[in-house]
Amino acid sequence: MTTSHGAPRRLGRLSMAGAALTALLVAGTGTATGAAASPKAPDTLPTPPVPSLAWTDCQGGYECANADVPLDYRNPAGQKITLAVVRKKAADPAKRKGTLFMQPGGPGNSGVDFVRNNYDELPAALRESFDVFGYDVRGVGRSSALTCFDDTRYTKAVTDAKGVPGPDAFGPALREAAEFNQACLDNAGPLLPYVGTEYVARDIDLLRQALGEEQLTYYGRSFGSYIGTVYAAVFPQRVRALTLDGAYDPVHYADRPYAYDRPQYLALDGAMGRFLDWCAADRATCGFGDGDPRGAFERLKKDLDADPVTTASGGKANGYTLVYRLMFNINEGKVIWPSLGAALRKAQLRDNTSFLLRPPSPASFDFLGPNTAVECADRDYPRDRRLLRHKVESFAAAAPLLGPAMAFGPPTYDHQHATACAQWPAERVSRYDGSYRAKGSAPILVMGTTGDPDTPYQDAVALSRRLDNASLLTFEAEGHTAFGRSACATDAVVRYLVDLTVPARGTTCADETQPPPSTPKVAPPGTTLGELRNGVNERVERIGSVA
Repeated sequence: MTTSHGAPRRLGRLSMAGAALTALLVAGTGTATGAAASPKAPDTLPTPPVPSLAWTDCQGGYECANADVPLDYRNPAGQKITLAVVRKKAADPAKRKGTLFMQPGGPGNSGVDFVRNNYDELPAALRESFDVFGYDVRGVGRSSALTCFDDTRYTKAVTDAKGVPGPDAFGPALREAAEFNQACLDNAGPLLPYVGTEYVARDIDLLRQALGEEQLTYYGRSFGSYIGTVYAAVFPQRVRALTLDGAYDPVHYADRPYAYDRPQYLALDGAMGRFLDWCAADRATCGFGDGDPRGAFERLKKDLDADPVTTASGGKANGYTLVYRLMFNINEGKVIWPSLGAALRKAQLRDNTSFLLRPPSPASFDFLGPNTAVECADRDYPRDRRLLRHKVESFAAAAPLLGPAMAFGPPTYDHQHATACAQWPAERVSRYDGSYRAKGSAPILVMGTTGDPDTPYQDAVALSRRLDNASLLTFEAEGHTAFGRSACATDAVVRYLVDLTVPARGTTCADETQPPPSTPKVAPPGTTLGELRNGVNERVERIGSVA
């Protein structure tokens, strides 16, 4: 048993009778073609009932509740899915302006945990002005978390994967992705058609109404920016203020996925390359590579593949483990570079205390399964196998540092979804496939970081142009997202959310924290994923604290 403020695994309630499960499984899988299907146009969908929120104390000044929303918005009076929600009321009732929705990245991260982990570090003006609200989206965390591979099967998949896959890696990758898809059907089939982002946006609008808000005030980072983009597209008149940080190009993401994937491969490899170039230029601080960090990195991947390091728990860490950890930790920006250098040096010495030699664990799998399933529900990959092979192989070749391990590894994070999504067996009734203009919305703030390894800067530029009424703020820096990592960007977000003051056109922030002169003993303020700060915790999303 876990209290409502904890972090249970695979909990939550799908309010469905047993007989309905079978019917929905049949309806959801259809003919197993995975054809992209969209719900009815917004103005023709029946009106769903607004959920009632019965708030209870859940420690630390937080209140928790459950919200029952339609599983399928085409039938809002039918089966329900229960969403776990949390809020902390405005610290200064006299200054209260409403509710601030906080949406984490992912897909797959808990919005409940996002609020709890970050509330204390939010700027005082946000804590004073808003009830800070978060929730676990359908299929995630406490909201009927979906499972595909179980822990044992996922462990085998990431243990067998390679940092340097061989020349015949595509076939095995395709077969493993098909096994993953079948596991999704076996373990979460009734839910799969309904976890797409249009339905998530509709959930948010019901929650907005349940909270008594006339319009939505929202901060979304990374994948949370795409959720906000879809919300604005479906409900433009209900936008008060949307901050979309680390933004997606929504057309490429949903409708032209290969055009989205290639820049993401290049952005990740580019960030890794700039780090290795810094190692070559500042050998004393980095401590890795002996003047040839790129060559040393290639050798390290191969050496670990050939002879994995035994972890403290008895697992195996190989070249894939190294790449997997770098994929997330490079998101921290320059502030973490000395720590990455020290961790790579430890990996060279086969020191299993290196945080880059921590294989993905069950806590990671709780994130990775929904991450893949939600993206496969959202994204319309062509089903042509020859095209898939050509694209995956070309992306791996274009991003040689980290790309091959991602391209031919098991379905985990963004870069490893094509092989699963091109074979996805469930209908996509909950994906959004309309216009992203959000015509008639209030001004929307889009934020992009020029060296972002995860959501390339050009995506933020593209989104700001696609939206009918958007302002782009640029953060000139390495790392993922801007809020909490830049005092300049954070101040702009606060002014926008509180007072609706939109940054001037062409606003650029350039105040990234530079690499410290030596490896810090603890992670410095400003990190966002908390790999160092939180020890063995996995995928804890933190917004940095800036002075």
